[in-house]
Amino acid sequence: MTTVTSPIAGRAIGLSAVPDPVFSGAMVGPGTAIDPVREPAEAVAPVDGVVVSLHPHAFVVVDAEGHGVLTHLGIDTVQLNGEGFELLVNKGDTVTRGQAVVRWNPAAVEEAGKSPISPVIALEASADSLGDLREDGDIKAGDQLFSWQ
Repeated sequence: MTTVTSPIAGRAIGLSAVPDPVFSGAMVGPGTAIDPVREPAEAVAPVDGVVVSLHPHAFVVVDAEGHGVLTHLGIDTVQLNGEGFELLVNKGDTVTRGQAVVRWNPAAVEEAGKSPISPVIALEASADSLGDLREDGDIKAGDQLFSWQ
């Protein structure tokens, strides 16, 4: 079983509240979302593993069990072309849970007209493979978001 922890601090809101139908409809996969604290922060690895995909606004870490976890920092933030994001690791790096991956500012994302709401997705998973799913309440980086069978 994999425990997936929050890459950022904020409030858990669940995927249904994400202002993007691809995420809110769980088309990418099941998971939850965080409405982040509006201050500069580092998004951290939600699991121990290898960074298999890395963009300024999103990253995927695959753990030893082959579970890929997508952290997507904000909605439509790809349109910012990396502005306001700083990569702290490289694709292919091995990271540990809690290690900083991307530095960003949710308030600046919002000022640029994008939503800072950040989905955390279990890629290629079924909804019934997730347990203890957090969909409400305040959350700190490193707090458990869900377990993955």
